[in-house]
Amino acid sequence: MTRPFDPTRLQFYVTIPAPCPYLDGQQERKVFTQLDPLSGPHLNDYLTHSGFRRSQNVLYRPACETCSACKSLRVDAYGYKRGKSARRTAARNADLTREICEPYATREQYELLQSYLHARHSGGGMTDMDFARYETMVEECASRTLLVEYRDSSGRLVACCLADELSDGLSMVYSFFDVTQPRRSLGKFMILDYVEICKAAGLPWLYLGYWVQGSKKMEYKSDFRPAQVLTRGGWIDFADYDPANAPAGFDLKQLQEL
Repeated sequence: MTRPFDPTRLQFYVTIPAPCPYLDGQQERKVFTQLDPLSGPHLNDYLTHSGFRRSQNVLYRPACETCSACKSLRVDAYGYKRGKSARRTAARNADLTREICEPYATREQYELLQSYLHARHSGGGMTDMDFARYETMVEECASRTLLVEYRDSSGRLVACCLADELSDGLSMVYSFFDVTQPRRSLGKFMILDYVEICKAAGLPWLYLGYWVQGSKKMEYKSDFRPAQVLTRGGWIDFADYDPANAPAGFDLKQLQEL
């Protein structure tokens, strides 16, 4: 059961500045709030449309003082057409089967996550996650969540993605995959497949989190067009976004506009 929430009663907190993981020489800061178990799905939907991102039972968005490079990005699922590169990626993964699962954690998923984290994010905040914490991440989130598993012809799990159901789309929260198969481009393949899941469900948007201009880690998201980015004036077409006209940093007064 869910209950309505009053956005004027939300409590927000701000983190202390820390080195930015995406842009050298920048300091990042985040504003965040907790998801309530009863109003969580409504709140998650509401704040995702306002530029927030979910991590377990916390919703956050960048609140950097001197930089506004992070922009929420959503792909137009109905309008997206696969180019040559995307068609090649899909072809390389034609042997995979997809299963949309209830959000229950398994040891198989956890082992794949651990190998992914140690290969791609060694020393990161999630690297020391034990199975109990993984269970919490998957099963105890106050949102409408689905888990998608991808298996090869032998039945081996090669990729997995946790996503939230929103009123107008799906938000890819966290994905991980077998890093020993780089030719598959599994991260990009999951985005392609989630576009198809959105279409089949009648959902117009696939939310990919933050696109960060100038970050090699995040530049791949701009390949999925048509898309929109969120600005102070609302969601606009990616093609119309001009970073030169963007404010230099985050103003906490923006929270009053939610």
